Amino acid sequence: MEDRYKISDPQALKVAAHPLRGRLLGLLRSEGPATASELGRRTGESSGSTSYHLRELFKYGFIEEDTEGRDGRERRWRARHRYTSWNSREMVEMPGGREAVEVIRTRQAEVLAEAALGFDEDAWSPEWVEAAGIDDHLFELPPAALTEFLRRAQDLLNELAARHEGAPGVQPVHVFVGGFPQKRRDES
Repeated sequence: MEDRYKISDPQALKVAAHPLRGRLLGLLRSEGPATASELGRRTGESSGSTSYHLRELFKYGFIEEDTEGRDGRERRWRARHRYTSWNSREMVEMPGGREAVEVIRTRQAEVLAEAALGFDEDAWSPEWVEAAGIDDHLFELPPAALTEFLRRAQDLLNELAARHEGAPGVQPVHVFVGGFPQKRRDES
């Protein structure tokens, strides 16, 4: 699997922002190759619906056929990349790009809300309950500092994932990192 898919086409970004497509891509990344029928059962969708959305993900390069696990009856699909990224500044300058960025940003906020609201403390050990959560900070930073923070956070997450791969107690953890400037009251 390649590390990152850098999107430069607003339409591809819109494809990834579709709720079911994003969920299918996430399942292929986290749980490995699967057929449309298997993904349909996991998502509560029909295999026809998942098949259509998988073809859209394939068309835009997010997934590929898993020829190693092919069973002859139904295509198995796998994610091509661990991550998807894009340059928002470049994207908003393209026709349809601003809308695509807004759609994907909205979807990311929805995924964060789903993860936070779906966390059931009763289903996890005290260690996981203590570790899970959201921090909210407000600092005064220039763009270069925010860029450095986001890069260093990614580097640290990669290091921690590699260090703890296969360790006892490891679970998939959805980590959200972001930062957005806020207007000062006197700038409104």
